[in-house]
Amino acid sequence: MVKTRFAPSPTGHLHLGHAYAALVAARLGDGYLLRIDDIDHTRCRPAFTDQIFDDLQWLGLKWHGPVIYQSQRLDAYDAALAKLRAADLVYPCYLSRAELGDFLAAPHANNASAPAPRTYNALSQQETDQRIAAGMQPAWRLHADKAIDHLAAAGTKPQWLDAVSGNHIDASLTAFGDVVLGRKDIGTSYHLSVVIDDAMDRVSLVTRGADLRDSTHVHAILQALLGLPSPAYLHHPLVNDAAGNRLAKRDDARSIVSLREDGISAQELIDSLPDIPALAISL
Repeated sequence: MVKTRFAPSPTGHLHLGHAYAALVAARLGDGYLLRIDDIDHTRCRPAFTDQIFDDLQWLGLKWHGPVIYQSQRLDAYDAALAKLRAADLVYPCYLSRAELGDFLAAPHANNASAPAPRTYNALSQQETDQRIAAGMQPAWRLHADKAIDHLAAAGTKPQWLDAVSGNHIDASLTAFGDVVLGRKDIGTSYHLSVVIDDAMDRVSLVTRGADLRDSTHVHAILQALLGLPSPAYLHHPLVNDAAGNRLAKRDDARSIVSLREDGISAQELIDSLPDIPALAISL
């Protein structure tokens, strides 16, 4: 059986793009797992979680099995980050948000060949020690250079399988630099948690928007570093507004709640969505 998942974040109302993502996961899988991405306690709200359940049931896109909550898996994310720390593949970053913005905008000498900068030597050891003594919590970043060397030494060449083209794509960190794997406020990140989740849930086909295609490079490399299986990936088109802009939760006029209030039926809404991409592979 093809095992898919839909993983919305309860930070606002679902919109047409979410409906399409859930539809793709439901139609290409044997139903789908529902995973609530609620690790960001600063933005998630229980009322939005309840509305997710109601909207999906109204659409007729019922999930299979119990609902999974990322907030109940923090220990698993901590263990994965600890494994990467033990292998010296991540480092603490003590830059403030403002400093990080300035650093990313400035010319860099520490790795001129890479479009995305590294931050591991952005502060002096003295300044780092002062921030540690002051109790500042760091963000934990993947040391991209060490990760690449680690995989090369092991003879591992990370790839991910594109389920639409059927091609295996070589994974690269060139465009990302040292991605954050552990945010200072919540202890994990999207990149780390989603990789652990998909392995724990034995997902065989990840279906998600084309805007996350580049992130799949990061995920394939994390899977190789952590010794996790790599599912196939299908990146479906985005649902845009009349001006061609990507839908966002702040655009409440296109939320499923608003469309329901306007009297549209579930079937009419589903019929308005794009065709589902075809798989070029057998799973």
